[in-house]
Amino acid sequence: MSEEKPSNKMGTIAAFAAYGMWGLFPLYWKALSAVDPVQILCHRIVWAAGFTLLLLSLKKGGMASLWAVFKNARRAFVVALCSILITANWGIYIWAVNTGRVSDSSLGYYINPIISVALGAVFLGEKLDRYTVAAISIAAAGIAYAAIALGSVPWVSLSLALTFALYGLLKKMAGLDPLTGLAAETLVAAPFALAWLVAVHVSGDGSFGVPANGGGALVTLMLFAAGAITAIPLFAFAYAANRISLQRMGFIQYLSPSCQLALGVFVYGERPSAARLVAFAGVALAVIVYAASRGYAAEKTGDGPGL
Repeated sequence: MSEEKPSNKMGTIAAFAAYGMWGLFPLYWKALSAVDPVQILCHRIVWAAGFTLLLLSLKKGGMASLWAVFKNARRAFVVALCSILITANWGIYIWAVNTGRVSDSSLGYYINPIISVALGAVFLGEKLDRYTVAAISIAAAGIAYAAIALGSVPWVSLSLALTFALYGLLKKMAGLDPLTGLAAETLVAAPFALAWLVAVHVSGDGSFGVPANGGGALVTLMLFAAGAITAIPLFAFAYAANRISLQRMGFIQYLSPSCQLALGVFVYGERPSAARLVAFAGVALAVIVYAASRGYAAEKTGDGPGL
């Protein structure tokens, strides 16, 4: 067996780092539970915009690539849609974590790859083999059962999965590098987030540097660091995506929701209902069917490894 190439090893390490960091995000946002979720979201947007703009200013041609995005009407429109979707995704996720729904959020990110596959078929003309159709059907059946048993749609999980899957689809259509894309998306939302933060602080309800409102030095530092915390896993992901196969990335990505689920159950004491456990089981089975079939599907189509 030949030794793995150094680039593959580093890519694998980067992928584990990215999904590991995303999987541990609940610890970070939970530590800010004394702060209103909308304020956390707005700080995340503002500081992520500042952090990415700083990095772009240090990169040769970085700012020019950013302004080029907004000069192209189609790309600017797609970036605006991406901004709306990722803002919604971040907001729902922060709210879910800080209201004791870490398990629901993890289910959303288990569902996300299945929805992404379906969107690829509908909007990008990607072919669905019978195994992929089976996987999507199994996941849908598990979610449908949970919705019927609970008497309501598991909207937290589905909204996280849908917003992130749609975000991924639009990112693929925009074709921007990760740094420029994140800078553009956060820059679109930053004026609104900053206006909200100013209004909140003027009203006396701000938490940034205000101990009486759940702030203080540590909280202020964590809100400020939210920009870097947001950007760093994305850069690790981009590094990995350019060095290892999509199939390997596909398996590693389940580290994130698995970590979230473990934190929800073992650290925060969440106990998923029987209906949600069925949904988890359905999605897990769908993932196994889809992942296990990729080698066979590649041999049949000659397209190489999938996922």
